[in-house]
Amino acid sequence: MSYFVYVIIFIFGLAIGSFMNALIYRLYNQKPIVGNVRSECPHCGHVLAWRDLIPILSFIMLIGRCRYCKKKISWQYPLVEITTAVLFVFAFSYLGFSSYSTNQLLKVLNYWVILFALLFIFVYDLKYFLVEDVVVIPVAILSLIVNIIIGGTIWKLLLAGAAAALFFLFQYLITKGRGIGLGDTRIGLFMGFALSWPNIIVAIFFAYSIGLVVSLFLLLTRKRKVGAQMPFGPFLTMGTFIALFWADSIIKWYFNICKLS
Repeated sequence: MSYFVYVIIFIFGLAIGSFMNALIYRLYNQKPIVGNVRSECPHCGHVLAWRDLIPILSFIMLIGRCRYCKKKISWQYPLVEITTAVLFVFAFSYLGFSSYSTNQLLKVLNYWVILFALLFIFVYDLKYFLVEDVVVIPVAILSLIVNIIIGGTIWKLLLAGAAAALFFLFQYLITKGRGIGLGDTRIGLFMGFALSWPNIIVAIFFAYSIGLVVSLFLLLTRKRKVGAQMPFGPFLTMGTFIALFWADSIIKWYFNICKLS
């Protein structure tokens, strides 16, 4: 595959990452997403020109500060842009786009949509302690439809979505919302439709494992007190990311270990 293709995908990923930043800002501040809406500085409200909106380059040229009020631009913007671009290239390379069939194209697009949603959930929940259904629900339904079209087993997809959603809903009810948020049940639905059964189990296992390690680290370093609120969405997205690419290998490794024991 020509390196030129990867460069194009990287640039495309940067543009999508820039859109994600705008989406995060506008959703939280309840601003219109579509229509004749111009981007503006979150500090001074000045409408930004096209030269202020070039992914990565504008941040570098402005030395991380608004052209108009000189206040610092959040590092979220370049980090989200670069991360999106890298993930898009990685997914394209991982899937091995060897043929230009409709099925292969849908699979690549499906991975990109899933990765977009995972990164959006990670940043939004980490920053605002919220889950936006306007993103999670449509992506969950879209992922279910695309997975069915490209050959996924319907009952496995529905089972994974229902099992994950009910699993998190049960925890929410038991802890009365103190241990997990109700929004995580919708993330669970999305995870199930994106991963299918039994890959969803891998995602949940790693989500809780990573969450436990991070929580212990924060407690031991006294950066977070016992009982302090911590968003679970970022851990769910990390578990989903691992399962999306490596669940099959992990499951095979696990059963091989079981046979040897």
